Amino acid sequence: MEEQGTITITKKNKIATIEFYHPKSNSLPSYMLKEMKENFEKFSVDPEINVIILRSRGDKAFCAGASFDELLKIENYEQGKEFFMGFARLINSMRKCKKIIIGRIHNKVVGGGVGLVASTDYALATTKASLRLSELALGLGPFVVGPPIERKIGIEKFETMALDCEWRLAEWAKESGFYHDVYETEEELDKAVTALAESLASRSPDALESLKKIFWENTEHWDELLEERAENSGRLVLSDYTRKFLEDFKNKKKN
Repeated sequence: MEEQGTITITKKNKIATIEFYHPKSNSLPSYMLKEMKENFEKFSVDPEINVIILRSRGDKAFCAGASFDELLKIENYEQGKEFFMGFARLINSMRKCKKIIIGRIHNKVVGGGVGLVASTDYALATTKASLRLSELALGLGPFVVGPPIERKIGIEKFETMALDCEWRLAEWAKESGFYHDVYETEEELDKAVTALAESLASRSPDALESLKKIFWENTEHWDELLEERAENSGRLVLSDYTRKFLEDFKNKKKN
């Protein structure tokens, strides 16, 4: 049941942590996307917070992307656009957030999850945190999540990921600038995340906010851009190719 998905919030020593969990490999249904967006907006203006940690729970994927349960229920363009706008709104809330966002990536990242990580300001990961953009296999494409990914690794590497749908190792992600560092164990990862968060929490909030603005310069048009991308995905999700893929997927789940 999608209702099993949860988001847990903690605040301590000027550090806010947003932790999400869903039993289906930490996929993100719409209500979780909305709640995460609202939390980034809330912490953005919270004077007691200097830095935000984004993490997920469990020993499976960091994030499997969009909820297939919801994708299977889309029946018209309006529903399709709204489905993809969930990710658009979350990404925009993260880039507009006045606080530095640290990504704590413990395992594999797929589809929309790759865009989620790309929207953090500083991502640390384990060697298990490989990446894959799988949207083209569905007859779609990484349209909404494309801008933050391209911003991180450049158009050439984004093109390759989008077209071949293959897994990329965590070391590749580090060399490409997607991850800032990679660790062998989650214990090492947690030490690094904590050390960075505590260091940033002690810095000038005005200086951090100014840096955040510089980091995300030239993205002011993303409100319109990501909505256009969501509209494109909303149309494509109704295509014969994608409907057949989803029907085949649904039948496999039944068997």
